[in-house]
Amino acid sequence: MSLKVAFQMDPIQSVDIDADSSFRLAEEAQVRGHELFFYTPDGLTFDEGRVTARGHPMMVQRVRGDHVTLGPETTVDLADWDVVWLRQDPPFDMGYITTTHILDFLAPGTLVVNDPFWVRNYPEKLLVLSFPDLTPPTMVARDLASIRAFRERHGDMIVKPLYGNGGAGVFQLTPEDRNLTSLHEMFTFMTREPLIAQKFLPDVSKGDKRVILVDGEPVGAINRVPAKGETRSNLHVGGRPEKIAMSERDLEICAAIGPLLKEKGQVFVGIDVIGGWLTEINVTSPTGIQELERFDGINVAEKIWAAIEARRAG
Repeated sequence: MSLKVAFQMDPIQSVDIDADSSFRLAEEAQVRGHELFFYTPDGLTFDEGRVTARGHPMMVQRVRGDHVTLGPETTVDLADWDVVWLRQDPPFDMGYITTTHILDFLAPGTLVVNDPFWVRNYPEKLLVLSFPDLTPPTMVARDLASIRAFRERHGDMIVKPLYGNGGAGVFQLTPEDRNLTSLHEMFTFMTREPLIAQKFLPDVSKGDKRVILVDGEPVGAINRVPAKGETRSNLHVGGRPEKIAMSERDLEICAAIGPLLKEKGQVFVGIDVIGGWLTEINVTSPTGIQELERFDGINVAEKIWAAIEARRAG
């Protein structure tokens, strides 16, 4: 099966080819004989009923410094394409949300991965609220008094932007910390969005496990260990990836959330588990493919494409 595949993503020219999941997905697609097209979100347009993208035909190769060849700039009608990948990084702001609305118009003829309707309705820090038995105590609030009361109930807590990513703006606040009011002022000055607070899980020092699910089924995990003196384990901020096996608790969590993810067209998902507790369900632009492939010797990208090809064939 040869497919026409478009990637909506941040500039591919600047990605780390040894870590970037979008590059790995494009590489595997090319091996499978699929035709590739690249465009950034700014190139997406709704034009009198047509959804178009201004971008470039693309070829990739695993050569550092020469990993992508782009053809002449052109505008394509995405209804003529079999698959569109929604792969730009958050923050999950109104620009991001608008692209999901535009891509919705491609259904059912073009398969958008992950399904943009449910990406819009299931952002990472909100979908977990549907599974309170699997998650640590969590609050979504803008009101300072409510957040203070949460800390009084649970002691150490994590406070972070509701629609942030990559560990940016994540703070650990102990009961003695006097910065809550100042942080609240800073966040509420910058945005009208609420914050998310979670009970701090000391097990994060042992690592934040990223479990990858493909079409609702777990395929493996990596452990992300915070750098010395850090609470955050994100690889973007110095977290160290380690090989790790999935536990019975990981499989229990995946069994609980997997059917919903598959039903809602979330083909490639990365969940975060700390000390046996589910903290995020990443659907917007999950990462971790290449680290898992190196640690476990499996072709995760192949599994993702097999799931996509099955959906197209069906």
